[in-house]
Amino acid sequence: MSLHVVVEADGGSRGNPGPAGYGAVVREAATGEILLERYDSLGIATNNVAEYSGLIAGLRAAAELNADRVDVRMDSKLVIEQMCGRWQIKNAGLRPLAAEAAALVGKFGEVTFDWIPRDRNKAADALANRAMDEAAGKRVPDVTPEPAAPAKPRSWAPPSLEHATRIILVRHGSTSLTSQGRYSGRGDVPLTDEGEAQAMAAAGRVAGISRDVAAVLSSPLSRCTRTAELIAAEVGGVPVTVLDDLIECDFGAWEARTFAEVQETWPDEMTAWLESTSVAPPGGESFQAVAKRVRAAMATVLSAYPGKTVVLVSHVSPIKLILRDALAAGDAFLHRLFLDAAGVSTMDVWPDGNIAVRSVNETAHLR
Repeated sequence: MSLHVVVEADGGSRGNPGPAGYGAVVREAATGEILLERYDSLGIATNNVAEYSGLIAGLRAAAELNADRVDVRMDSKLVIEQMCGRWQIKNAGLRPLAAEAAALVGKFGEVTFDWIPRDRNKAADALANRAMDEAAGKRVPDVTPEPAAPAKPRSWAPPSLEHATRIILVRHGSTSLTSQGRYSGRGDVPLTDEGEAQAMAAAGRVAGISRDVAAVLSSPLSRCTRTAELIAAEVGGVPVTVLDDLIECDFGAWEARTFAEVQETWPDEMTAWLESTSVAPPGGESFQAVAKRVRAAMATVLSAYPGKTVVLVSHVSPIKLILRDALAAGDAFLHRLFLDAAGVSTMDVWPDGNIAVRSVNETAHLR
């Protein structure tokens, strides 16, 4: 006898990334009767990671019941669209979760995915919040709680360092385009001999900050992966992992040209680009688009390595955008900050969202 069930799943994060949890409810399709419930906390994670975790838990529960048909209902548009194949999974940190969910889907005769409004997903949402509450040591209320007291102002003094994730940002060493002051975006230009020496010096500086490095993550372009390899070797041989979202801005038609050349040929486009992060170079990518994927990369890092030290080897634009967000600065910051080849910047990020930027563009190791 076949069993047709409905899986309602949800996940949440208080901070994104922050303390996270998921919930899943499996109902008999015909009657709406609850057959199984699943919920758990995830430590520090993003909303998207938590939502995928809820989906996986729900599918596993349906498999335990030997269900043949499964209707998945979630209020996460991202998860639903990605599982249906209509949206690409650009965040590398979500791909393993999506693959696990897809493997579970293959165990059933038929699976459908439908988006529902949040107010129709209250049961799964309540379980996700229960998981987060219990992880925080709170009593799960039996009645609607009183409104929370206003949050206390944050102190300028950060909490204990043992809870922070340390992010060490390193720009790659020099290339032939770097030395000529030319826009260098998606072109895969290798390090020069000088760039190799700079990368080795940066590796020594990173080791001076911390030899207990959990991961070295890099843009896929060779000028970064080579810099990352030298750093990884210096801090104990941890593997280099490519994170596609750390790639440089696509400068389109401006690639390999100097500022002066661009201003002469595209004066109006250059003015518009300098005035707004929503404007892209002809055939290229806007800083707003870069910022979106860089934030996704940071969320992946903070979710995967809470409380650890992680090195990110990237380019001028992604590093500037990370620092802009960390310092809560305006867009003018992007055109006022200079980042040297093989410069090193360091910041600490706490689970509650507090950030301390400790250094920007260190270059003493290059002298």
